[in-house]
Formats: sequence, C-alpha cells, structure tokens
Amino acid sequence: MRPEIKDDRQLRALTGVPTEKWVILEKAFDSALKEEKERVYQEGVLAGKRKRKLGGGRKGKLPTAYDKLLFLLYYLKVYPTFDVLGAQFGMNRSKACENVHALFPVLLKTLSNLGVLPYREFKTVEEFRFACDGIDQILIDATERSHRRPVDSEEQKDLYSGKKNVIR
Repeated sequence: MRPEIKDDRQLRALTGVPTEKWVILEKAFDSALKEEKERVYQEGVLAGKRKRKLGGGRKGKLPTAYDKLLFLLYYLKVYPTFDVLGAQFGMNRSKACENVHALFPVLLKTLSNLGVLPYREFKTVEEFRFACDGIDQILIDATERSHRRPVDSEEQKDLYSGKKNVIR
C-alpha cells in the first residue's frame, strides 16, 4: 500500500529525486539490496540458522526495490513519525522503524557505489581541499548552543571561549 506516484513533480515532492535520477538510483539500489540479501543469507547458512531458502517466507509490505526505495526516501525527505510512516505504507510503527534501520545502510552503500555519497568528515586539511576542489565559495551555518557551566573552576577555564557578556 504505497502512495501512487502520478508524475515527476509528485516524485520530487515525496522523495526529492527527479525521475531521470530515480531510474539510475533504483537500479543501483536493487543491486545493492540483492547483494545485502545474499550476504545475510550466506551468514545464516554458515551459522546454521537458515530454515528456508533465499526468497522463502512471508512477503512484506514493501515487496520490490522500488517500494523500499520510495519508503526510505519518503522518510528521509518528509521525516514523519514512525506511526505516520507506518500508516502511510500500511504497516505497524515498529515495522516501519525496523525497515528504515534495515534499508538505510543499503542506501548508503548504493550512494557510495554511485560515487555520490557526500563527505561527512575530514581527517586532514588536504582531504578537505580535495573534496572542495572547484568550489569557489563555502557557506557554513553554525548555531551557538548554551550548555551547563561546570562547577569546577579548572574545567570552567578550559571551556571559557574568551567572550564576555556585555550588557548595554
């Protein structure tokens, strides 16, 4: 019971991905999903825990790679609660949570395989420069957050930013 996608505009609204990129992403996601299923199957066989052959058992509410990708990208774009997500896709909230946590690593692997996974951290300045090669301007949005001040005076000195609160 997935939402019916009528056109490119609706696909973009629900997932943030245009149709031409969706086709590429879906194919790569399907491949990564099959690799993950095979890996899990082989682990089960080696551990002696497998009761059924690959593909056996009850089929879930998200039977195809298309359904799984739509489910996950909808969650990441709209960020509903698991209650709402489950209701939207015809499943229990616990199953919605389980599916998100199971499918997210597959999406990360897919994006990595396609070479479009964004950098999250840099160990050296050279890595940062390499990642930003060809970029003229970088904007950083930072928010100052308050935190509890330590009672110990030595810890206070370590955390002191140099700012003074000036009341005018």
